[in-house]
Amino acid sequence: MQLFQAVIIAIVEGLTEFLPISSTGHMIITSSLLGIAADPFTKLFEVCIQLGAILSVVVLYYKKFFPLTNWKFYIKLLVAVTPALAIGFVLSDAIDALLESPITVAVTLLLGGVVLLFIDKLFNAPSIETEEKITFKNGLTIGFWQCLALIPGMSRSAATIIGGMQQKLTRNVAAEFSFFLAVPTMAAATGYKLLKAYKTTPEILLNKENLILLGVGNLVAFIVALLAIKFFIGFLQKHGFKLFGWYRIIAGITLLALIYTGLLK
Repeated sequence: MQLFQAVIIAIVEGLTEFLPISSTGHMIITSSLLGIAADPFTKLFEVCIQLGAILSVVVLYYKKFFPLTNWKFYIKLLVAVTPALAIGFVLSDAIDALLESPITVAVTLLLGGVVLLFIDKLFNAPSIETEEKITFKNGLTIGFWQCLALIPGMSRSAATIIGGMQQKLTRNVAAEFSFFLAVPTMAAATGYKLLKAYKTTPEILLNKENLILLGVGNLVAFIVALLAIKFFIGFLQKHGFKLFGWYRIIAGITLLALIYTGLLK
């Protein structure tokens, strides 16, 4: 992977991490289009730069994360993140295998898009208008919805927002809770990937060029994600999810066509 390729992938990550269109799926497709092999470092890079993107949440919502005495908020996140951490740990190898599959991304993009077309009508009677009103039970249920995002292309953001709206959160509160939940989820995923790489392929982390790429990738993803979050919340307030649904459907059909014609492997 070259520096310009790392920057492009990081921009894609920053733009898509908090939109319900699958950051992982877009990074997989971007890597394929750039001709980057699905080697161990590429897989590590695509996970680890998500940490840079989610740190933008801590910066934008610092009043929610600090001071640390807000124990109910943190326990709520801990409860919500537990299902994905447990299932992700058990199915780690299977998930890694799916990360090499553009066709999986195409199908899940398409199916998720269909759901987003109707989500505003399906869950149109919200009663939870602030994060403080989210119960531990609500958080745990949203956490199980997040497990769907272990399938590349499904989108962690989409899964948790749909789960939040199913639990009667307003779409803005569902989106913001999705942002908050991304912090422990992706921090844990990044830590696990780094530890696994250190144990199995330590030469990846001892390579100076790889460390530079990881550093640049996280910085670029952080900056772009700051802008993407502000755009997403403003867009949701005015337009809802339908446009994202159509985007996913068009993207999924396009990817299937590219794969079928052999233009994308």
